[in-house]
Amino acid sequence: MASSKEEAAIAYWKENVRLLITLLIIWFVVSYGLGIILAPALNSIVIAGYPLGFWFAQQGAIYAFIVLIFVYVFKMNALDRKYDVHEE
Repeated sequence: MASSKEEAAIAYWKENVRLLITLLIIWFVVSYGLGIILAPALNSIVIAGYPLGFWFAQQGAIYAFIVLIFVYVFKMNALDRKYDVHEE
């Protein structure tokens, strides 16, 4: 019985780390990739008078981070329910 709980705890932690790594990769791509590294290439696209690279660096990254927070909360709540460690 204890072995089953330990295996469930290990599986829970692996899924948690996998989710975190995925979200951190998305965060890195949005903040550094689109906002800094690819900004000169994206600046050739203009939306509402602003170059797309500038928009990603100033506002787009913030919107992406807010979405990542909600995705993390939603996925962690689902993961907690899956492993029956959720709060009432």
